Amino acid sequence: MSVSTAPTPRVDRRVQRTQRLLRSALLELVQQRGWDEVTVQDVCERADVGRSTFYVHYADKEELLISGFEALKNELQKQAARIDEPLAFTLALLEHVTEYQGVIRALTGTGALQVVQRKFMDVVIALVEDDLRQISEVDPLREAAARYLAGAFWELLRWWGGWGAQRRNTPAVAVDQIFRRLTRPVLRELRRASSDGTAAR
Repeated sequence: MSVSTAPTPRVDRRVQRTQRLLRSALLELVQQRGWDEVTVQDVCERADVGRSTFYVHYADKEELLISGFEALKNELQKQAARIDEPLAFTLALLEHVTEYQGVIRALTGTGALQVVQRKFMDVVIALVEDDLRQISEVDPLREAAARYLAGAFWELLRWWGGWGAQRRNTPAVAVDQIFRRLTRPVLRELRRASSDGTAAR
């Protein structure tokens, strides 16, 4: 008896292609016109996708804007898995912010930027928590450390100028080295607590 192969992968690829086209169109238009001047119809026309198809995937342009964060998280996890050290995703994330600086500038002063910032922070926290689980099983110390380091990374990013402020000339690799240097004491404490089996008091 022959086994039929399901057509799901082909459908998934078409869906992914449509979503990529819509995201690319939105990002291009936002940089050209600004967030408030871009409509769903504009995005559909630029992507050559029907309006009804847009609403199959997204409720509005805000949902489309943040839809790429899950894919970003997955890609960063894949890259980090090839590097045998904690928080290996940070340089790639800094480079991602550099690549999309034009979009960030275009969103500055809009409510959309706040939504993007919250989603970005969610991604950073999730990535840090995943990495710290490899170092320590001690709670609440590990959970607190994840929030502590994610917050530190966020503030470093703001200092660097990644969210609409005047960018510093410091290259991403140098900022990443600064973060890693400042993070070492926290990672040492987590390892020590894990070996002792002690939690924060």
